[in-house]
Amino acid sequence: MKAKSVRLGVDIGGTFTDVVLEKDGEITSTKVLTTYDAPERAIIDGIAQVCRKAEVEPGEIGQIIHGTTLATNALIERRGAKTALITTEGFRDVIEMRTESRFEQYDLNLLLPEPLLPRYMRFTVKERVSATGETLIPLDRAEVEEVVERIARTGAESVAVGLIHSYLDGAHERMIRDVVAEKMPGAAISLSSEVSPQMREYERFNTVVANAFIKPLMKSYLDRLADRLRAEGADCDVFLIHSGGGIISLEDAAEFPVRLVESGPAGGAVFAAHIAARYGLDKVLSFDMGGTTAKICLIKNQTPKTSRVFEVARTYRFKKGSGMPISIPVIDMVEIGAGGGSLAHVDALRQIRVGPESAGSEPGPACYGRDGERPAVTDADLVLGKLDPDNFAGGSIRLHADRSRAALTGHIGERLEMDAAEAAFGVAEVVDENMANAARVHAVENGEDLSGYTMIAFGGAAPLHAGRLCEKLGVSRMLVPEGAGVGSAIGFLRAPFSFEANRSVFMRLDAFEPARITALLDELTEEATSFVRSCAPESEILSEYKVYMRYSGQGWEIPVTLTREQATNPDAEVFLARFEEDYTKLFGRPVTGMAVEITVWSVNATTPPENVARVETAERADRAPSDATRPIFDAAEGGFVDAALVDRDRIGTGQAVDGPAAITETETTVIVPSSRYAIRQPDGCIDMREKE
Repeated sequence: MKAKSVRLGVDIGGTFTDVVLEKDGEITSTKVLTTYDAPERAIIDGIAQVCRKAEVEPGEIGQIIHGTTLATNALIERRGAKTALITTEGFRDVIEMRTESRFEQYDLNLLLPEPLLPRYMRFTVKERVSATGETLIPLDRAEVEEVVERIARTGAESVAVGLIHSYLDGAHERMIRDVVAEKMPGAAISLSSEVSPQMREYERFNTVVANAFIKPLMKSYLDRLADRLRAEGADCDVFLIHSGGGIISLEDAAEFPVRLVESGPAGGAVFAAHIAARYGLDKVLSFDMGGTTAKICLIKNQTPKTSRVFEVARTYRFKKGSGMPISIPVIDMVEIGAGGGSLAHVDALRQIRVGPESAGSEPGPACYGRDGERPAVTDADLVLGKLDPDNFAGGSIRLHADRSRAALTGHIGERLEMDAAEAAFGVAEVVDENMANAARVHAVENGEDLSGYTMIAFGGAAPLHAGRLCEKLGVSRMLVPEGAGVGSAIGFLRAPFSFEANRSVFMRLDAFEPARITALLDELTEEATSFVRSCAPESEILSEYKVYMRYSGQGWEIPVTLTREQATNPDAEVFLARFEEDYTKLFGRPVTGMAVEITVWSVNATTPPENVARVETAERADRAPSDATRPIFDAAEGGFVDAALVDRDRIGTGQAVDGPAAITETETTVIVPSSRYAIRQPDGCIDMREKE
């Protein structure tokens, strides 16, 4: 018999697929290699394994929450459907012209990323809606029919519709949808007025094109997944986590797959926020490192920082503007190609470089013994003693240290006159500095000083590297929760059902229209609430209100959160006071005498957050038992040290582990550097702190 008490979280990563089963509050998990040709196969294998471990039949599962990087990978690899764009005459080249800004001022050979669609797949119609929403040139249906017939002859499988100012009035886009549905039955259709009803045509057009590009691929995958689950007896509700950290239905995910672009990492941020709430931490640096990428996110007051625009596939590391902008609600994080499978090489300047190319799961790092010949971060970790070759991924994968040494020597050591250990140290130090630098940049961009933050580390590779990152960043405390190796999948089970509705309606405060604002927010509330109600019909639904404001003449806005009272009884003076308060926090002072304007209105409907019980932290007691030691390379010490090996399950509450040490468990290993010591907290967290 199905029961909501049996829930499953599934996270498809670039290397591993993590599966977590929760029954009556107890967690059972497993990691299986991702199957690229048919990702659902790894999910079915993982479900079978956790069900055996937990002694649960698949038919007992009441709910599955799923997150995946498939949408992101499809955009990065340009592996989507043949897609056409219909736009307003004169705007055919917007997605190619971009914003005409140079993200790297001094690169004379700067190459801008290619648009998703070539020019011959971009079509125009004569129509025009003004910036205030008035129809200046009506759309001629006969012209639309002629354009759609031309598109049909190209063999396009998907059609994106992005008309100028359609976020104010989507009637023309809906007419085009009717014609496409009539002339091209079976073709996928995406409207910018539904996918991303916001101003700034480049970001909006690019987002609707991205949605159309991956829509057939994602719908096919989700349909296959649902069929396989039913065939295995797991005929239950399946939901997906979206990039904003909430949960949406399978049907909504298939309609708006672009909202899944950061679904896996978003689950990790939710997981870290849950741990932050458990420990009452208001300043947290979330560090998620898996097999392919590392993700870093700032969490303040137990809430991940969010944004309205996210860039996919940046061609220049850390350079805003060098990627493909996706205009959707998203948890704001920096993501770099630094995972356990990230490949290392020596560049033309004889410098070690790591990533963004990854070995993935096929063939995987050299140590997997699957014909991988190039060295990856996992190979370096193995040679440096951080990993046990006989107990990797719970013993499911036997690691070959000799192959790691051969790969490191052949690709790094011979070019730089290093032995395998030196080459491994170089690779590890480069990848650690890449991640530390990303964290520094992200903090500076948000006006934050990381020295006052606590790091929460999770993902299969993060606990191996987090201690060194803390040394580099000056972070004195780090938490590694139980289940850290499958943290994102656990985060899926902690996420609320939610959906954020946005709309661009320009309004200056000196032309404030309370009645119009009330009507707009009511409309957005109904839109967002209906999405959530379709997933959780019996749950209470809360509404969160936000407006994006700026001084007149500024290019970008800042988010300003409103209470329900402020949103339902709009007052220009209250809006101004809230804006100046938040502007001062960010930039030090308000700008007097300048007009203020609102560009975007947002309502996020969500089910109530889970009640989190606070942990009474334990202080250091006696030392944890250790039966063995192993030489592990300590970067700060500059050489191998004799490190204690401690089984995480044998550490009692309050017991301490002094570095250097390795705390081992099924899905990961926590490396405690010589500069740190660790205490086991009552909830199982490893609390690593700096020695005095």
